[in-house]
Amino acid sequence: ASPRAGSAAAGDPAAAQETAVSATSPRWSLAIHGGAGTIPRDLPPERGAAYRAGLARALALGAEALERGEPALAVVEQVVRALEDDPLFNAGKGAVFTAVGTHELDAAIMDGRDLSAGAVAAVSTVRHPITLARMVMTETPHVLLVGAGAEEFADQMEVERVENAWFDTPARREAWERSREPGEDRDTVGAVARDVHGHLAAATSTGGTSNKRWGRVGDVPILGAGTYADDRTAALSATGKGEEFIRHGVTRAISLRMEIAGESLAEAARALIHDVLQPDDGGVIGVDREGRIVFDFNSTGMYRGAADANGRFEVGIWDEMSAVDRP
Repeated sequence: ASPRAGSAAAGDPAAAQETAVSATSPRWSLAIHGGAGTIPRDLPPERGAAYRAGLARALALGAEALERGEPALAVVEQVVRALEDDPLFNAGKGAVFTAVGTHELDAAIMDGRDLSAGAVAAVSTVRHPITLARMVMTETPHVLLVGAGAEEFADQMEVERVENAWFDTPARREAWERSREPGEDRDTVGAVARDVHGHLAAATSTGGTSNKRWGRVGDVPILGAGTYADDRTAALSATGKGEEFIRHGVTRAISLRMEIAGESLAEAARALIHDVLQPDDGGVIGVDREGRIVFDFNSTGMYRGAADANGRFEVGIWDEMSAVDRP
């Protein structure tokens, strides 16, 4: 899809959790998240450092790929795969437990060039759901496969499989046993990128909400709710209370406000996160067609990171973001 003039004018950085990339648009940009929610400000320093290190590793992986000229679609898949393997985050290894003590994972990926996309939901033995989602996009005429159908497709694609218990971590089990109310943990991981060719892509993966009912599917694999990318506007990945992002079609609504109303990414994100959603519903990350990065959330914090061709390399948890060395 070719860019449309006037779809993303620069907005007031104070209107959203946005940090200007520079006066010159970068050739490539990358933003990632590891979930938004009630992150206590008295988080033990060693745990906070572990989260920042995990974000920095994933960010470095993506930045190096974009520097080499790899396409945005491949990069967001690589970055989300790395986050799926990090037990700190609620995706892949480290996914939360369902009400019956198992794991069900969702993922989606979208290519801003032509709106092609793939998604999977309620998979239980696929190590990297984001890779299976991309195969749905490239190897089938469909967009979304769920449950047993997605597992059968995984058989055909010969992707890496694991026992369901492989996704267990002591921390997630302890949290599940401590509180059997749904929604205590509802983090997600995601990545959005603009490559050197000017194309956008988004990818999101999650274990869903802790203690969720069997078969529950949230916003992540629903295009326009938790994941969306369009070269004319922006690439977006959401995290938070999935049902609310579905009800309001948050990522698609942000893109439409940019395309139809001429709002900047910052303005459109702020409107959805702060004027439509309720406090603590979550947040969104995005990169527009000029490479401008936006983070906006209405919760206590969001695990996040940003990098671009102008030398930006930052991670953050609460209000602030700070520069860190590449791993």
